[in-house]
Amino acid sequence: MRKIDPSSSPTVVMHDPRLNDPQQELVRTGDLAPAELESVLEVLEAMRRWREAERENSEASQRYMRLGASDMRALRMLIAAGNQALPITPSAMAGHLGISTASTTKLLDRLERGGHIVRRAHPEDRRSLVIEVTEETRHAARATVGREHARRFDVVAELSNEQRRTVADFFDAMAATAERDAV
Repeated sequence: MRKIDPSSSPTVVMHDPRLNDPQQELVRTGDLAPAELESVLEVLEAMRRWREAERENSEASQRYMRLGASDMRALRMLIAAGNQALPITPSAMAGHLGISTASTTKLLDRLERGGHIVRRAHPEDRRSLVIEVTEETRHAARATVGREHARRFDVVAELSNEQRRTVADFFDAMAATAERDAV
């Protein structure tokens, strides 16, 4: 059997409609001047690089902390809530994650066994529990995800007010495309 050398595999371009939609059934490129089209493709390529970097960072954090994506989302919520002195109940966690209460219980059991959270009696409602992240996990998250967020903040802070407004509008418009597709 012949071995395939991955370094000789063809490069597949994923976001260029000239290659992937040459009949312009989905994307109209004919209305753009060549320089404009190149500029659009440059933004799409930058977005692809950002998504890839984000995915790699997320996976590295998950490996470092030995947790899954939902576990990491839960911990981020708990850390933020702790910083704001907000009590988080299992039902609030379920709502935030968009999962059932049974799945939330399993997630919390897993995080508790791993030493990432503690459950305590709610300070105002003794029938309820609140969930808190442990100090060890808080420090580990700050060393990984926290540093990454701080670097992002610095990049955005270097932009002018006008540039930040443009970027925010761009991301809002991109989010709106995903919302329409979800229907």
